[in-house]
Amino acid sequence: MKCPNCNETLLMSEKNGVEIDYCPSCRGIWLDRGELEKIMERSAEHYSKKESYEADQKRYGDHGHNSQKKHPHKKKESFLSDFFDF
Repeated sequence: MKCPNCNETLLMSEKNGVEIDYCPSCRGIWLDRGELEKIMERSAEHYSKKESYEADQKRYGDHGHNSQKKHPHKKKESFLSDFFDF
């Protein structure tokens, strides 16, 4: 399949049981029917558990005011960053 944006051949990756097509050239991400819903369901399941929330807080750190001053250009990460780590 070709990228609708730049006509480059899309690559496929599987993340947590969801197939994601991505463009290595423009870094566009393309989902087939139902894949966004799967990602949203898994995200909701993940964050509905207190232990998952606490584990993510330890893994990704506190993104409060103090950490923003230390690293103003650092992008926030979350559970969804595992899907989109291209």
